[in-house]
Amino acid sequence: MCIYSPPEHTDLHTATSTSTPPRAAGSCLIFSPTFCYLRQIHRRSEKMSAKVFGSPASSEVARVMTCLFEKDVEFQLIRVDSFRGPKRMPQYLKLQPHGEALSFEDGGVTLVESRKILRHIADKYKNQGNKDLFGPGALERASIEQWLQTEAQSFDIPSAEMVYSLSYLPPDMPLDTGRGGLLPVGGMHPSHRQKMEEMLQRFEKSRKDLGKLLDIYEQRLGEEEFLAGSKFTLADLSHLPNADRLAADPRSARLIESRKNVSRWWYTISGRDSWRRVKELQRPPSAEAPF
Repeated sequence: MCIYSPPEHTDLHTATSTSTPPRAAGSCLIFSPTFCYLRQIHRRSEKMSAKVFGSPASSEVARVMTCLFEKDVEFQLIRVDSFRGPKRMPQYLKLQPHGEALSFEDGGVTLVESRKILRHIADKYKNQGNKDLFGPGALERASIEQWLQTEAQSFDIPSAEMVYSLSYLPPDMPLDTGRGGLLPVGGMHPSHRQKMEEMLQRFEKSRKDLGKLLDIYEQRLGEEEFLAGSKFTLADLSHLPNADRLAADPRSARLIESRKNVSRWWYTISGRDSWRRVKELQRPPSAEAPF
């Protein structure tokens, strides 16, 4: 259940797990699998060990929050996306002096790399929530680790590169010709044209790299329902943020949709309640309650 901790002098209320609480600058969100009232917020937050500092829009933060939801771990999300430069929260700057995208606190442990955080959460809270995330034994865990490394080393970078390049390229530019997109002959400033050519090269390289990798995934997912076997694990979870961005753009979604087993796998993992909850938190804030 989502419980919202508002600024002082606001009315107490509760929110259901299917709703998104209001967002106000300087506030935090507390997530718990149990019911309680807002007047208990401050007392509970002092005892709560897990804290996530960052923006839900960040792939790193989204990855960690999905794992926390899967494991039914009560945690605080302290949004720092609106605290920039000298306005960043002092407690956040202690953890991340350079203002990186993610910091995670759990008791006396502080971590900043999302996949290390996934392992920590799955191991520390192994007896609650989804108990299959890190596998029941050494053999299963070895397979999960193999696919986690594949995601980090071979999927993360080209998928991020593709999303980045597509953010620059015109939506109506044809990119499926086999020769990349065709830039207009005239009407473009030389520096802009140079940037577009660079983005086209990035797009083509990332498409080639991802295509080869997803062919391997297609074969693997023809043998098993998920990457590491018959259960949803960290191996699948770790792909969610970047794969979601690929699937959201028709120009990159074809990489997933054109592969039957990959498409089936993506439909399954992206429909999980944990990811839906993260997506809900990623929605742009309303004008009435900026965050």
